[in-house]
Amino acid sequence: MKNKKSLILICSLALMVSCSKQPYFNVPDVVNGVATITGISTATSPGITTLDDNFTVNVTLPNAKAGDVMTVELLKQQIPAGSTSSQLLPLAGTQQSVTVASDLTASVTYTKTQAQMVNPGDNIYVSWAGKTESASMVVTLKAATSVTGPYYTVNGVQTSVKAIRGAGTAYFSVNVAPAAGAYTGNVVVQRKNGANDPWVSVGSFAAVSQVPFSGDDFAVGKDTMYYNFVATSGSNTDNVTISVVDNDPYFFLKKAGTMAIGSTDGLNLLNNGAVTATSANAILAVDAGTLLMHGGVNWVGGANSISFVPSTLADYATNSPTSAMTTYMSGIPSATASPSFGEGVYVFKLVNASGTFYGIMKITNIVPGVSVSYEYRIGSTYAQLASIQ
Repeated sequence: MKNKKSLILICSLALMVSCSKQPYFNVPDVVNGVATITGISTATSPGITTLDDNFTVNVTLPNAKAGDVMTVELLKQQIPAGSTSSQLLPLAGTQQSVTVASDLTASVTYTKTQAQMVNPGDNIYVSWAGKTESASMVVTLKAATSVTGPYYTVNGVQTSVKAIRGAGTAYFSVNVAPAAGAYTGNVVVQRKNGANDPWVSVGSFAAVSQVPFSGDDFAVGKDTMYYNFVATSGSNTDNVTISVVDNDPYFFLKKAGTMAIGSTDGLNLLNNGAVTATSANAILAVDAGTLLMHGGVNWVGGANSISFVPSTLADYATNSPTSAMTTYMSGIPSATASPSFGEGVYVFKLVNASGTFYGIMKITNIVPGVSVSYEYRIGSTYAQLASIQ
């Protein structure tokens, strides 16, 4: 009986609880009773560069209501009085009240001066606070001018190159891009070959330009060239200074392969392509039996010629066009080269309609009467990169 009474009491209490009003919260819904879950606030900005006067931050505030007033202010790392460590604190005079629009968005604009932005990399924390919503973002001052290179365009492709004495003219790629819109001014470029030398004018260029660079501008005994790029917009000036260290001349490319009697007894030296000795593209060919090397019979003639001067393994190892050309000029050029002669190394001079190419080849293996294996270096100027693959 006691258990039965207890059961009745428990059921009665459960019924009383189920009938009492519960503290349910109102949840917005849409068609068919599907609950609407509000989103998260977002903040975006076009940013600010050294050539801009101000920046704008745009926010979307899904949990706010149209007409809500948001308090916006800038915060920056500062060292308060009596402390030795910096803290993220509000900047005096930067607090603003901004009203949320009907589409639950809002915007605020600050000047570069208000944000205390001076140098690229300076940043500021933008804080939004309201009754039901908040947002924030960090805005960083960026350089408006970017300079990359030097480059040389090879088959339509921008190719990075080193600064090399005697290699001819390459270029820097310059782009001036303020956040506020297209830059319509010019970029004034200067250079000097030493920290204490006077600046020399290179020229004035458009916002997106290729600025010429030449390793030939380096003076004897000086290996560093400084370039200064200056863009101006109103009271703003963007100044980018870079330094370039030159390199001694060297052959850009090294190639290797084997010429064998038969279908690969010819060689296109400009792309290391194996062809027959009778091909019109056979800049170099080997003879059956002797393996004597010479210009291809259907390539030599007119503007095309190739000649050889014996050299050494030490000369090959230096990878120096200057040394190779000195060897060639001091020797007696021949239209043929025996792979087994001397150290098996030859400086060659190749002439075609595109110009003159110097290179140096060493023989790495010989199978008598069958094949010649080789390795060679070629390409000593930027312009030759357009012809050598």
